[in-house]
Amino acid sequence: MSDRRFQQDPGRPCFVISVAASLVQAHPRTLRIYEDEGLLAPARTPTNIRLYSENDIRRILWIRRLTQERGVNLAGVKLLFELEERLGTRLLEALFDEAVARDAAAAMQSETREAAAGAGATEATETTTNAEGRTPEANGRLAGQIDRSGQPAMRPITRIVATRVTTTRGASQ
Repeated sequence: MSDRRFQQDPGRPCFVISVAASLVQAHPRTLRIYEDEGLLAPARTPTNIRLYSENDIRRILWIRRLTQERGVNLAGVKLLFELEERLGTRLLEALFDEAVARDAAAAMQSETREAAAGAGATEATETTTNAEGRTPEANGRLAGQIDRSGQPAMRPITRIVATRVTTTRGASQ
C-alpha cells in the first residue's frame, strides 16, 4: 500500500537537476535561470542539491511551451502563473486546449481549400481587378473574407508598375 502511494505522489521531489533537465530536454542552466526568475522553487536536500518533483517537471514543460511555441517571455510567464494562482483555475490549460482546437480547425480548413483548389485546377480562368484592386465578384468584400456561398473571396491581383520621371532642359526659349 505504501509502495503504491510512493509512486503516485506527484509532489514528491525525486529528480536531480540533470535528470529533470533531460526529461524536459533542456540544459540544467535553463532550470537554474527559471529558479532565479522565480518561476520554480525546487526542494533542496540538506547538502543544497536541487530536487524536482513531477509537478515541477510539468511546470517546466509549461514554461518551455509558452516561451517557445507562444513567444511569451519569462516575465510574461511569471505573470500568467501568478494570475492562475490568484484565480485558482487552470487558465493555461484552457487557453492551450482552445488554441490547439483553433489550430486544428484552421489546418482542416486549409486542407479543404487545397483539395478544392486541386479539383478546380483543370479550369484556368483569368481574373481582372477594378480600380480598387478587387475582383468584380468581390462586390465590396476584402480579400480573404467569405462570401454568402461559403467560398473565400478571391485575392485581388496586384500590379506594381515602376516609372521614372526625367526632366530635360531644352535650349533657350
